[in-house]
Amino acid sequence: MSRREQIRMTDAEVQAYLESGRDLQVASIGADGAPHLVTMWYVVRDGALSFWTYAKSQKVVNLRRDPRISVLVSSGATYEELRGVSIQGTAEIVDDPEAVLECGLAIYERYWGPVTSDLERDGVRAMGAKRVVIVVRPETVVSWDHGKLAGAY
Repeated sequence: MSRREQIRMTDAEVQAYLESGRDLQVASIGADGAPHLVTMWYVVRDGALSFWTYAKSQKVVNLRRDPRISVLVSSGATYEELRGVSIQGTAEIVDDPEAVLECGLAIYERYWGPVTSDLERDGVRAMGAKRVVIVVRPETVVSWDHGKLAGAY
C-alpha cells in the first residue's frame, strides 16, 4: 500500500474532521490570476462547508467572476500530528436573507455558543445584512492523517 493510501482519511473521518475543525483557509482567483487567500470561520451544513462574508469582499468579487474555490482545514504541530482536508470545487453564492441568517446563527453558535436571546438573534441578523453565504460544492477532496503512520516515516 502506498504512503498516500496509508494516510488517507475515510469519508467518515473526513466528515468528523471537518466538523471538529476551527479555521477554513479559503482561496479564490484574483482578476490577475493570482490566488487570494483568507481564513474564515465555517460550519458544515447539509454535508457542505459554508461560511458567510461581506457581499463586497474581494473573495466574493473573485468568486462571482470565477466560481472555482479551494479550501483547507488542517492541524498538527509536528509531522506525525499533521492532518488535513483540502477541497477543490465550485462556490455557490447565496444571498437570500433568511439563508444568510440561518448560516450566521449556525456560525455564531459554533464559535460562541447558543443564541439564547432575541438581542443575540437581532445582532446576528444585523451582522448578516451586508453578507452572503458561500457554499463549497466539492469536486476533489484530498485528506491526510500522518497519525496513521504510527511513527514510521
